[in-house]
Amino acid sequence: MPKTPLDVTFVPGDGVAAVDRALTIATALAQANATLTLAELARVTGMYKSTLLRLLASLQRSGLVVHRADKRYALGPQAFLFGRAFDQTYGLREGIHPVLEWLVEHGTESASFHVIHGKETRLCLFRINSNHSTLDHVREGDVLPLDKGAGGRALLAFASQGASTPAPLVFTSFGERDPLCGAAASPVFGPSGLLLGVLSLSGPLERFSELAVQRMSGLLVNAAETATRSLGGQWPGQALQLDRRRA
Repeated sequence: MPKTPLDVTFVPGDGVAAVDRALTIATALAQANATLTLAELARVTGMYKSTLLRLLASLQRSGLVVHRADKRYALGPQAFLFGRAFDQTYGLREGIHPVLEWLVEHGTESASFHVIHGKETRLCLFRINSNHSTLDHVREGDVLPLDKGAGGRALLAFASQGASTPAPLVFTSFGERDPLCGAAASPVFGPSGLLLGVLSLSGPLERFSELAVQRMSGLLVNAAETATRSLGGQWPGQALQLDRRRA
C-alpha cells in the first residue's frame, strides 16, 4: 500500500480520510489477534509512523486502543463495548449459536456465521469447529473475501433485496477461496426480510462428496430457517435450490 501524508480534509461522498485511517488501525489490531508494535502497525497499514502516532493518540483517548507497558498496541475496552452492543442490538449470539451447535452435533463440517464487512470483505462472527480430526483454518474474527467462496457469494446475492431475492437458498463452492476447502452457505434474515448474515459449513475438500453436500444442504437450510424465525424474520417460500461453483 503506498504511503501518503496525513489528509484530514473532507472528501464529498467519501467521508473523512483521518477517520478512515483511524478505523484502518483498529481493524488491523482486530485482525492481528495479537498486540502490535508501532513498526508492525506501519507495515500492515502502509502508514508513516508519525501519522500513526497522531491517530493512535486519538484512539487511546477514546479507549479504542491501549498502549501497553511493553510498548505494544492492542484494542482497548471500548472495542469490547462496541462488540457487546452489536451483539445485544441484534441478538445474534442467542439466535445463531444454538443452530451452529446443532449443525456440528449432526456431523456436519465446521459451522460459521459470516456478515458483510466493507465493500469487498466478510467477517466470521461466530465459529464452532466440527468433530472431524482435520479442519479448515477459519477463526472467529477472520476477514475473508466477499467475492469468493460460498459464504461470500451468498452474502452478495441477498445483500440488496434480502429475503425477496430470487436466488438459491444454498450456495456451494469447491476449492474456490482455498483450493483445499469446500463450503456451503445459506442466508439468515431478520425483520422486514433484512439479510443478517449467512450460515456456512466449511472443511477439507475431499469430504464434500455429492452425497455429503446433499445431506449438509438439507441440514443447513433447516438451521438457517430456524435462525431466521428466532431472530424475527420470515423464511422465503421458494423450494430448495443449490448454486454450485467449482474452481
